[in-house]
Amino acid sequence: MTAKVQALLFDLGGVVLDIDFNRAFEHWQPVSRLSLDEIRAGFRFDAAYQQHERGEIDAAQYFAHLCNSLQLQEGHVRIAEGWNAIFLGEISETLAMIRSARSHLPCYAFTNSNTAHQTAWSVMFPAVVQAFDRIFVSSDMGCRKPERQAFEHIAREIRVDPQAILFFDDLAENVAGAQAAGLQAVHVRGPADVRAALERTGCTP
Repeated sequence: MTAKVQALLFDLGGVVLDIDFNRAFEHWQPVSRLSLDEIRAGFRFDAAYQQHERGEIDAAQYFAHLCNSLQLQEGHVRIAEGWNAIFLGEISETLAMIRSARSHLPCYAFTNSNTAHQTAWSVMFPAVVQAFDRIFVSSDMGCRKPERQAFEHIAREIRVDPQAILFFDDLAENVAGAQAAGLQAVHVRGPADVRAALERTGCTP
């Protein structure tokens, strides 16, 4: 039997914020020896990317890695600018649903993010930050989705049994990780998936 939902947990990028890494690639190409297609093909969510999201390396170290792998002009201001250019805007329909749901249940966010991106989206999207009771950031926690310990950490922090947390994410691997940790989880392909799940919990008007 499915436990009654006591808390809602939302991913940010792809669920509440629209992002596009192509914007970073386009920003970097003028300071790279590679073509845009080569940059796009060469970018990886690799070990260094994951270390950056866990806070194990800082932005300078990660950008140095990017300079090497994508043949960027090291130290160029365009590297940081491109890194933060991926944010397109709020997904307003989903944000409105979260605001409404918050009158019924506590709403939290859990994002795989790094300090540079956290600084950017916190300033760019204050309405998103204010929509949640708390935002959990992987680089602050030292662990990231889909790692089990990340979900267990959040459950302890909010004092809710994992089985009573409903989690929303746009990546199937993160949904599977949440389910493995005992959470209820929804694979979000658009606002309609969020709405359907919230309706099942009685969190929509």
